[in-house]
Amino acid sequence: MIPWLGKKSPFPDVSRALTELDGAPGLLAAGADLSPERLLYAYQNGIFPWFSEGQPILWWSTDPRMVLYTSRLKLSHSLRKTLRKVEQNRADGGPWSIRFDTAFADVMRACAAPRRDGTGTWISEDIIRGYTALHERGFAHSAEVWLHGELVGGAYGVSIGRMFYGESMFARVTDASKIALAYLVRFLQLHGVEMIDCQQETGHLASLGAAPIPRHEFISHLRNAIAFPQIERWNPVPPLEPKESFQTDRQTV
Repeated sequence: MIPWLGKKSPFPDVSRALTELDGAPGLLAAGADLSPERLLYAYQNGIFPWFSEGQPILWWSTDPRMVLYTSRLKLSHSLRKTLRKVEQNRADGGPWSIRFDTAFADVMRACAAPRRDGTGTWISEDIIRGYTALHERGFAHSAEVWLHGELVGGAYGVSIGRMFYGESMFARVTDASKIALAYLVRFLQLHGVEMIDCQQETGHLASLGAAPIPRHEFISHLRNAIAFPQIERWNPVPPLEPKESFQTDRQTV
């Protein structure tokens, strides 16, 4: 029901992806490879790989598409309080540190670790190699949360022009993945990135402000967004507006 791709085969048009009636909505093709060139071409056309260990490479283009507009990230009151404390702690030289792109492969491997509910992961060694190659070419980035010199949370994804494609997050301490996301979203917002591709709909993403949109709207947006130059310097910026950060509470986290 879906085409098998050779290393030089083009992707079919996303309109040919399977639907709900086919039992695997969004599945477009199988095969090919995870070379940087293939991955970049896929993301530029609204396609992403997702498959389990032992399966062939499966390529998807979901409809509707789950996206997070950077202006609509939902930060709970408790998370805002945590972000204020982390930022103040960073300014005071405390044990918290927010970094971008200092441990990309480590973030991927942490995202690949088994979850508390015992579920497995789709982030195989082949996936790690493929996205690390993208990272080395400046097209994949990680946001990292460090505590006492230990990586405790993070997120990673693909960046093309003014489009960011979120891939996965992890947390080893409470809210660490959300902290990483908040810093990442604020950075992207300040660099003209309006939308983060979240690929598939989940309750967790919805709680953070993500929502589904028709695939044709998503494709139209990314066509414009990827035409911009790449963001060159990736450095964390405070995730809250100055008016939201408190000046008097010097308590560290």
